[in-house]
Amino acid sequence: MDTWRLLPFGVYSAAWNMAVDEAVLQTCIAEKAPNTLRLYRWSPSAVSIGRNEKLDDRVYLQRVRQLEVDIVRRCSGGGTVYHDYEGEITYSIAAKASDLGREGDAVSVYCKIYDAIADALRLLGVSADFNNGDAKCCPNLTVGGKKISGSSQALSRGYVLQHGTLLREVNLEKMFQLLKVKDLSCKEAVEVGREKITSITGELGHKVSFDTVYNALKQGFKAILKIQLQEATLTSFEEELANRLYREKYSTREWTYSSGKSL
Repeated sequence: MDTWRLLPFGVYSAAWNMAVDEAVLQTCIAEKAPNTLRLYRWSPSAVSIGRNEKLDDRVYLQRVRQLEVDIVRRCSGGGTVYHDYEGEITYSIAAKASDLGREGDAVSVYCKIYDAIADALRLLGVSADFNNGDAKCCPNLTVGGKKISGSSQALSRGYVLQHGTLLREVNLEKMFQLLKVKDLSCKEAVEVGREKITSITGELGHKVSFDTVYNALKQGFKAILKIQLQEATLTSFEEELANRLYREKYSTREWTYSSGKSL
């Protein structure tokens, strides 16, 4: 049974979260770290946008500033996501792609990771299903046709970074004050969201603590990936790289406001 590294669960800024995710991926590619699982939250709440997205098309920038929400561009693809401080746990996996799915088949990687998240939800009392997605949406996890977990990927030299959301709660009113939906007003987007998005709290009818969700995710990943998890911190190499990426990339206006850049 393989042993993966588990990084400490914590709450961090948007730019630091993305800097660490990329630093871990680059360290795995350099074979200076094992396959790694990271679980974290966002403070303050944040909007993240896909690597190739045009910011003005996806986000109400004035409202982001008014509501004091962070904004960051990911190194991965996919759409624009609102990360609520109270509502979400984010997972991040940096690993050799062949350890998760068939070589060159991104969907098989999504399937394996979503199987693990679905198993975590099962432990919490929620039954979820894999959704293949389409040309506009990455694969995701749904409950009764409503999305509860979405993800995006970055692939490089045989390694994958997949990071994504698991909704503990969802604040649709705040989400759609920040995210633009083509041809819909904020109020209309909220109504559509109620038909398409759900959460653990929404399904169970009561709140579940972050620690409970965190522990369920650990168990789900261990069971489905057939791995052991060994708790460890970032290496000094990763710390240095993450700090540089934070300073020179993820906290800069140039990176955030310019689309179409590579790793």
